[in-house]
Amino acid sequence: MTTPDIAAKQPKTGAHFRLPDPPERELDELMTSSKHLHLPGNSHHLLQHLGNPDTTLVGAELYITMMPERRLPSGAYRRVPDLIVAFGVDPAAYYASNGYIVQEQGKPPDFVLEVASASTANTDTGAKRTDYEALGITEYWRFDETGEHHRTKLAGDRLVNGRYEPIVIEELPGGVLQGYSAALNVYLRWENGRLTWHDPATGGHIATFESERARADAEREARIEEMEARAIAEAERNAELQARTQADARAAAEREARAAAEAERNAERQARLLAEARVRELEARLSQQNP
Repeated sequence: MTTPDIAAKQPKTGAHFRLPDPPERELDELMTSSKHLHLPGNSHHLLQHLGNPDTTLVGAELYITMMPERRLPSGAYRRVPDLIVAFGVDPAAYYASNGYIVQEQGKPPDFVLEVASASTANTDTGAKRTDYEALGITEYWRFDETGEHHRTKLAGDRLVNGRYEPIVIEELPGGVLQGYSAALNVYLRWENGRLTWHDPATGGHIATFESERARADAEREARIEEMEARAIAEAERNAELQARTQADARAAAEREARAAAEAERNAERQARLLAEARVRELEARLSQQNP
């Protein structure tokens, strides 16, 4: 995938040296990188998980080189990784330069990953490993869907004192393979032939289109349920208030009825007293007239 094409060097655009376009890739190489990185959205999910897109680069399929005219240990001038991650850099410069120039960015990438294909297998495990080590790339990972090309399904190297040392890959239940990337603070997994990224803080897969859609749907359903619950509670409060109001009205009506009945009884009693007083008065008069 690399060519010592110094003649293809293009003039600088602004402050950037622009690398030539990478050569066309072999069909099997395109298919494997697309299948495991781009079609499932892995590179996008990783960028969203890592955050800080202004200073965090998650790129793919453009050149990486120390400087445009310096050969790497393999004799190539530059390499084209399937996936590259670098923190504290200028992503705009990466695209303006048509690739990652270590001298321009001021530091090597933190992470590179290659997806196995028949046409690149030997380079991935041989010359590329040597060149990435020389470039000072902190971690170099390799993923192989079947394990037939890299002779292992998942492998990683970490730079220690300028030399690559293998990263421990553990086997989980169900034949899942897992390795920890200290550079990204994520677990890489080979899981049923798929490349997955897992968050050590939660143990779950990093956010994806599907999980974010499911989360949004769940939040929407929760909001709807909450609104419905509030509406039901409000209806119950209104019904209770109406019942109390009706009860108060009935109690007031009963009090008024009792008061009216009491007033009527008082009037009747007063009328009897008046009538009795008149009778006594008449009897007294009759008694005086007939001694």
